[in-house]
Amino acid sequence: MYTPFQDHLKNQLNEITEAGLYKNERIIITPQGAEIELNTGQKVLNFCANNYLGLSNNPNLIEAAKAALDDYGYGMSSVRFICGTTDLHKKLEGRIAEFFGTEDTLLYAACFDANGGVFEPLLTSEDAVISDALNHASIIDGVRLCKAQRYRYENSDMEDLETQLQLAQEQRFRLIVTDGVFSMDGNVAPLDKIVELADKYNAMVMVDESHSAGVVGDTGRGVTELYNLKGKVEIITGTLGKAFGGAIGGFTTGKKEIIELLRQRSRPYLFSNSIPPLVAAAGIRMVDMMTETNELQDKLHQNSGYFINKMTQLGFDIKPTKSAICAVMLYDAKLSQKFAARLLKEGIYVTGFYYPVVPKNQARIRVQLSAAHQIEHLDQAVSAFEKTGKELKVIK
Repeated sequence: MYTPFQDHLKNQLNEITEAGLYKNERIIITPQGAEIELNTGQKVLNFCANNYLGLSNNPNLIEAAKAALDDYGYGMSSVRFICGTTDLHKKLEGRIAEFFGTEDTLLYAACFDANGGVFEPLLTSEDAVISDALNHASIIDGVRLCKAQRYRYENSDMEDLETQLQLAQEQRFRLIVTDGVFSMDGNVAPLDKIVELADKYNAMVMVDESHSAGVVGDTGRGVTELYNLKGKVEIITGTLGKAFGGAIGGFTTGKKEIIELLRQRSRPYLFSNSIPPLVAAAGIRMVDMMTETNELQDKLHQNSGYFINKMTQLGFDIKPTKSAICAVMLYDAKLSQKFAARLLKEGIYVTGFYYPVVPKNQARIRVQLSAAHQIEHLDQAVSAFEKTGKELKVIK
């Protein structure tokens, strides 16, 4: 049986390659940071990691993780409800709830699991999910796992959201779900208007803060802080794998009854190993650091504003953004790969994004700014973009 299936797979892979959509992986041999080294020996500036606050190689987090490794060992070898819960896990859950102004928190192995495990335990065929069209794949997959009626509204289109809410009035409970920052475009969801519509049409709200926590808001509390809605959203999901240290781990935080039921019935929580104690310990230290000082968030906001302003002045087509994501639109998939390859030769590590990661004919270079970047890093990147953009006739 495998021989014809093998031929089928080879044909698919050839089609992906011929379409210019094959994804190659570059191998890093140094810690994650603003400057990294590849296995080719090339040293490059990294502008495509989710390392928004520059904490991936932070000595305070490393120290906390090392201490937990000595005190608690390497892993738990268990799910939480059997024998996989330590005091570190509970302490981190409490810290996250305090940080976002919520009532309780549940840790997962990843935010993909948090989003995959939130809908099915809470909603039935009597209920409705109203989802933004550009929500992350993990939200889409999570919605597919539940039996609730599904409604979709165009990205951040409040008129369309209101239409979908009107259509969903026949259902018992309604849950609006949105990314806080949309990972491919960098735009921030209009959460203030979403909450207004939720109040008007008797719906709940869920926000995925993966690309907004640590980034958006004066103190990095995300879109709920940006719109002065701290504690007013029923469900927030997020990750420890981006701004919050960059390792692994996700969470759902919100109303205590929701978290309690998820702890009883959420399948990715019940059937996945606990995050390692060393990750929990580093997570606790991370929250403490973010509570003690706003220095990293301020630096990130300065870097993002500086870079986006420079790129706009050069004439690049930049998606509107209030985050640390700068989408440089190229539209053509092969051009995005060629552009990224040219930038790599200039010492700038970025990735071209194209279908199916983004819609067809919407290819782009996604630049992600970090508090770890210095002004000279940003200037070097801008210079490389200018040179490459002119060579490939993207800008004049």
